[in-house]
This record gives sequence, C-alpha cells and structure tokens, in this order.
Amino acid sequence: MVRYAHTYGVQVLVTLNTLLREDEYPEAVALAHALYKIGVDALIVQDLHLLDFPLPPIRLHASTQCDNRTPEQVARLRDMGFRRAVLARELSIQEIRAIHEAVPDIELEAFVHGALCVSYSGRCYISEVLAGRSANRGACAQFCRMAYDVLDESMNEVLDAEGRPIHQRYVLSLQDLDRSAHLQELIDAGVTTFKIEGRLKDADYVTNVVAYYREKLQAFSIQHSAISYTFTPNPEKTFHRGATDYFLHGRTRPMANWDTPKSTGEYIGEVLEARGNTLRVRLEEGIRLHNGDGLTIGSEGFSVNGIDGNLVKINKPLSTFDFRLSTKLYRNLDVEFSRSLHAERRIPVDILLRETEDGFELSYRSPFNFHLSTFNYPHEPARNADKAVETIRTQLAKLGDTPYIAREIRIESAPYFIPISTLNEWRRHTII
Repeated sequence: MVRYAHTYGVQVLVTLNTLLREDEYPEAVALAHALYKIGVDALIVQDLHLLDFPLPPIRLHASTQCDNRTPEQVARLRDMGFRRAVLARELSIQEIRAIHEAVPDIELEAFVHGALCVSYSGRCYISEVLAGRSANRGACAQFCRMAYDVLDESMNEVLDAEGRPIHQRYVLSLQDLDRSAHLQELIDAGVTTFKIEGRLKDADYVTNVVAYYREKLQAFSIQHSAISYTFTPNPEKTFHRGATDYFLHGRTRPMANWDTPKSTGEYIGEVLEARGNTLRVRLEEGIRLHNGDGLTIGSEGFSVNGIDGNLVKINKPLSTFDFRLSTKLYRNLDVEFSRSLHAERRIPVDILLRETEDGFELSYRSPFNFHLSTFNYPHEPARNADKAVETIRTQLAKLGDTPYIAREIRIESAPYFIPISTLNEWRRHTII
C-alpha cells in the first residue's frame, strides 16, 4: 500500500490512536518500528504514554481523540514532538484561528466531512459505562444512534415543537458534517489539512466524497495528477445523514436528525399514499427511480421493485409506519449512480531520451518519482529521420495501464533507427 500510494505522491498515515493497556506497549512500539521500516509517513496517536518508549524517528500527529480544543493543548503537543494536531470537530472558525495564531509552528488538521459524535472526541464514556466498551479503545457501542424517550424531572413526557411526545426518537443522533462551503475560511484560519471521516464507509462513498472535495479544492491547490471521473460527485448520493457545518459559525441550525440514525441519502419527493406494497409519490423534478434503488421514510427503509408512473412498488408493506411523523421520501441508494462510479488518476511524466557514448539514456520524471535506465545499443542512422523521431515519441508515450500519462517528450540525439520492439522493452524496463 505504501509503495502504491507513494507512486501517486500520496502519504500514508496510520492510526495508532487507541488507549493502550500496560501490557500492550511493547507490541505497539514494535508496530511503530515496523511501520516506519516500510515507509509509513506518520503515526496518528492518542495515548501520550507511548512517547515514553523508544519510537522510531517518524512524524507524529496528535489524534482528535486527544481533545485538541485550546492553544494550550496544541502548544503542549508541539512541545512533545507532534508535527500536526487533528483539531476537535466542535471548534468555531474563530477558535481555530486563535490556535493557529498562538501556535503557528504546528500543522492543523480539521474535519470537513463525515459522521459526528454527540460528545467531544476522546471524552465520551457512555459506551464504557453502559456496555463496558470503550470508545477510546475503538469499541464504541454507539448509544448516540439509539432511540430514547425524553422526560422532564418529574418523569413526564416532553413535547416537541409540534406538540408530540418525544417518544423513541433519535435525539442524540447528529447529522453528518459538511463544510464544503467553508474551505477557504478554514484555509485562511490556518488549517493545512482537511480530514474526511470514513470509518466503515464503502468504496462508493470514498470515490464520491473525495472527488467532491477534490473539485472544490481545485481553486486553491496545485494538481499534480490528471484525474477523470465518469460521474458528477454528489455527497447526497452515498452515505448521508443530512448536513451541518456544526459549530463552525455557532449553533446555526438543527444538528440532529430525530427521525433516523441511518443514511437518508438525497431528498427526492413526498409519499402521497401507501397501500400495502405500493406507494403513490410525487417526485422532485429531474428525479428518476430505478429497480433496486433504496428508499427511506423516517427510519423505515425499503427498496424499489417496480415503477409505473407515480406508483412505486416496494419490497415490503409499510402498514406499521406512522405517516404522521413524516411523508418525506429519500433515496439512499441510486443503483445507476453506483454503477457509474469510476475515477482514474494519471500522473503526468516528462520523458527524455538522450544519446550516450555507448547507447541511450531514458528517463521518466513525475512530480514524485524519477525513473532512469541506460542501454547499450548501436547508433544506427535512420533512413527517414522524421519517421524515426515520431516512432520514438509514439512508443515511449504508450504508458497503457501504468499510473502515468506523457506530458513532455524530448529527444536529445540524432535521428537514429530503433525498432519498435526495442523501444517498448526500454519503456517497460524503465517505468516499472
């Protein structure tokens, strides 16, 4: 994985960020050395006692589990040798800026997308207390995604804004973070790295969401790779619980989704009537359903088995669902979108073929790698100089299923004749 990532100029950061038992430190230290040996770029750490052991000279990043909320905490981490601090999700843009101004000599990483915890990272103990499963050991039971009754101090039901008892509602289940509209603000505040939460997410989510943010970042950063997509990135098309920028600009909107802790996906319309396994719906303009699509109403999920105009057949009856709670219809699986998901990254390389005393020197240079080979080969003048040069350029640029794409091709030699098979062999030998 490290070799593959480094080919594309991508760093590999490994999480070693659970709290350790005393008997686990030797194994953790051995793991750190093994990761350093294979070229891992940094370790993301929570347990600060790990630093009391002989670690390799590898970059250390302070996990968000360290509860990095104040300039004092970030300065402390810097003084301990950390090169980067992953900030708490709960910080406002002003608080992030204050940390950067107070501690400008440490990198700041901030979450921009993904699941949120209802408690401060590293400071939630409900799972440990109620189930003996510590979130700081990677074993959170996710009590915040469960349904609750809300009662007052006299054990009477509390009513919501519409006068309904808050009974078996998901009052602790936060919507997902989405700060895609605030990237420039975060950069200006001192953030150097954006973090997308992806625990237990599938390849479709990664492909879609990373492509979405990469498009947003094109206005700010130099692109070292040529990337092509077969789809239009849209975060609502893969795992999506709704969106909030959280506390970035204060408490600006409802942050929890009381109806469901699951992925709702994109809003597509409204249910007008339900009879057994058939729904009569009114869809938003431009929405087309497909057999196999996943739909949700509140916490109820089902799939499409057939479409006839505004009638949708589903795979199970909704006789038990209370439509007084919601008639909003969402799609959390668009099968056609999933089939379209493909992204390809190619690295531009500059190609140089130089004449040497005994043959030729061939090099491929990318922003991240340099490949060089020399070949002993006779200098045989070409009968047709233009054709010989064009053949060389064409064959050396045939990079096929490699990660590379030719950008500039230079030939610094007389127009010699080199067979196509020989050029292909040189290219394969050099670029691998």
